[in-house]
Amino acid sequence: MIDLRPDLRRHFPGSEDAVFAKVMALDGEVFRNLAGRKTLRFVLDGKGYFAKLHFGVGWREIFKNLLTMRKPVLGARDEWRAIHRLEQLGVATMTVAGFGEQGRLPSHQRSFLITDELANTISLEDYCRPWPVVPPPAALKRMLIEKVAKIARSLHNHGVNHRDFYICHFLLDTTTQKVPCAAEDINLYLIDLHRVQTRAHTPRRWIEKDVAALHFSSMNIGLTRRDRLRFMKIYRDRPVRQILADERRFWEKVESKARKLCLKPDED
Repeated sequence: MIDLRPDLRRHFPGSEDAVFAKVMALDGEVFRNLAGRKTLRFVLDGKGYFAKLHFGVGWREIFKNLLTMRKPVLGARDEWRAIHRLEQLGVATMTVAGFGEQGRLPSHQRSFLITDELANTISLEDYCRPWPVVPPPAALKRMLIEKVAKIARSLHNHGVNHRDFYICHFLLDTTTQKVPCAAEDINLYLIDLHRVQTRAHTPRRWIEKDVAALHFSSMNIGLTRRDRLRFMKIYRDRPVRQILADERRFWEKVESKARKLCLKPDED
């Protein structure tokens, strides 16, 4: 199965097998090269794209993940589905330009996902790094907190959890972060969706994990207690007083999980 947008399809002529082989052999600037998958940027007609190529994980990797109660990343289909789900929820993310997969066995299935490059963007991690020394305009900080909180609320209220919900996976459109502005005017894209899970309802433990990841990844950017309370108020869409009275156990678990992440090695 292959689905390429017309602006891409004309660059990959031939049969479906030939097109698939050409895409899987794409060359470009490699951003990640792991066992079984590669992420790279390439350019066609002056336009940038990102390709995620999956070459099959093998049974050993599948069983290793299952034994540790983790869902293995088998291919590009999960991220392709996640992008469409976020689009349904109105959460800005990558735009699909192409998708394809070959093979039936999950251990050896090959697949790819091509998305448009998100130009003129910077990760929130990089954007916020100077804040402890050079604080941002207060209005802009409030708007970014509101934007992130609303994205988290939309995902978790509609059965979606990210599993890598760190601020490095939010890309800020640098053309929309001027002040004064409203949160709705800021373009903030959520990326790296290959581990996203979707259900009818999001289990509490996965909500805790996502919120803890946000908390952990924003610990060193100079946020105040008032900033944290602002996030909680918008995320829960309730007065802070009620949140502190009714949800203390939830936020204690979030804090505990965030502290544990400080001791945990990075995962891909």
